[in-house]
Amino acid sequence: MIVPGAVLLLPLLFGPMLYVRAVMAAHGRERADIGGTGGALARHLLDAAGLDHVTVERSDAGDHYDPEALAVRLSPAYLEGRSVTALAVAAHEVAHAVQHRDGMRLFRLRGVLAQWLVHSNRIAGIVLFATPLVAILVRSPALLAGQLVLGLGVMALGVVVHLVTLPVELDASFRRALPVLGGGCLAPADLPRARRVLRAAALTYLAGALVSLVNVARWIRMLR
Repeated sequence: MIVPGAVLLLPLLFGPMLYVRAVMAAHGRERADIGGTGGALARHLLDAAGLDHVTVERSDAGDHYDPEALAVRLSPAYLEGRSVTALAVAAHEVAHAVQHRDGMRLFRLRGVLAQWLVHSNRIAGIVLFATPLVAILVRSPALLAGQLVLGLGVMALGVVVHLVTLPVELDASFRRALPVLGGGCLAPADLPRARRVLRAAALTYLAGALVSLVNVARWIRMLR
């Protein structure tokens, strides 16, 4: 049953990733008719939202909004690019800054849970790394079961983070970014393209949640 399970995970892991790359590339072509770069749009939208204190920065670690540093970070292709993808990604990340400004509960909850997950993963990594040695020295079934439960708990927390992240991302993309893009940032003919870009990005979070659920289900089967 392990091999079929692994085969099932492959399309969940790599399918959305390949699809997102294809969609981003399809609409990432530089366009002379697009008036500004993704970075310029991000700066304009932040100022319009009263977030002039939030900076727009170049990122080599992916596109994201950092609520602690108060910074929208864009990869070079989107910071300096004039494409539908660049503008859609920039508007999406600015939408997260607006969620932060508005005190969106799910946005705050995701931040707290994500920090817990980072710390939990570190603890679980240390505990699971020590499992073989502990099993040899102590030979306690109860201790081994406790370690398995700890691993299950960390994965369950990962599922919760993904489930909380999905509505946050959908809100940023379709309730906030897309209407802004349709307000004059993009030509009407480009809005369906922007929608496809934002939908593809959201798909990665859905796939992540599904993978997490499958992993938790497999651990539960191991414990039964």
